[in-house]
Amino acid sequence: MDEADESLLEALLAGEHRALARVISKIENRSPGYRDLVSELYAHTGNADVIGITGSPGAGKSTLVDKLAEAYRERGETVGVIAIDPSSPFTGGAVLGDRIRMASTVGDMDVFVRSMSARGTLGGLSTATADAVKAMDAFGKDKIIIETVGAGQNEIDIVRTADTVAVLVPPGSGDDIQTLKAGILEIADVFVVNKADREGADRTVQELREMVHLGEESGLAGSAGHHGVDAMDGDDSSWGDADESDAEDDWTPPIVETVATKGTGVDTFIDELANHRTYLVDSGTHAEKVRQRYAEEIRTLLREDVHALLEDELADSGGIDELAEAVRQGETDPYSIATDVLAPVEACVENLAADADDSSAE
Repeated sequence: MDEADESLLEALLAGEHRALARVISKIENRSPGYRDLVSELYAHTGNADVIGITGSPGAGKSTLVDKLAEAYRERGETVGVIAIDPSSPFTGGAVLGDRIRMASTVGDMDVFVRSMSARGTLGGLSTATADAVKAMDAFGKDKIIIETVGAGQNEIDIVRTADTVAVLVPPGSGDDIQTLKAGILEIADVFVVNKADREGADRTVQELREMVHLGEESGLAGSAGHHGVDAMDGDDSSWGDADESDAEDDWTPPIVETVATKGTGVDTFIDELANHRTYLVDSGTHAEKVRQRYAEEIRTLLREDVHALLEDELADSGGIDELAEAVRQGETDPYSIATDVLAPVEACVENLAADADDSSAE
């Protein structure tokens, strides 16, 4: 790491918000040296409580996050907010900018709000987002809130970054409640019916209760507290495969009613988030989730690096277009090309393994 990055890291650890903003920009832009910088952050992480807020458009996520941050500040805790916004089709940047709707905490330097572009990634969470969370954690933020674009099976990505996931459901959702069964039940640690003063709120709460009850009977809701453990191995079939003997100890997602515009129900929401945090720690689930999260990060980085290596090998072999043309002409086939491109990589790995064996033998 060069001197400039070392100074930037020191400034971040010293609590300078300008340095935090610069580090996140460096991470998001994947600027030279960002990996060394993120590597140094890990030793200073692990203290923040990371909360994910997701839900369908119009559910009032931004308003609730604003009130949530305000309530945490009143309790003397510092807050970092990462708002995952739709990507601009022109620049790839966040369309909604710095979230002018989060007005209650404007001017409070202990509430750091950063919009980040979804960049088209699954569930609206890019690898950069997870690294930005580490920057805020190392900075010393007590609570880090991640607000995502929407809700659906794709939002499973939020599980990899947040300790507790809250799913917002607008009142009168009707058929939307049925679609939630496809994937949201498994990732929700807390359900929030926002805009609870509107018509249809009671029905929505009842439908959610029935859904959670059915999930408990089928073993889905019982696994909600453990969603970060099984889900990150990339095997969707593991969802809901909770051990029946542990059912009594599993977390059942509570349903909280809020009116974010008035701040109603926010304290109750905070209490339920705290209850889930306590559950994670006391049950040992938190440690397991963190381990699985790091395992997935390792896999992701390896995939990215191996992909880059293979792209270089493809370029050395004439480029993908030339190889594809050779297949079209019947001169070769994709399997043979893959074997040829991987051959030098495999040889390199074998040589490294052999050197390691020789070193251990000595």
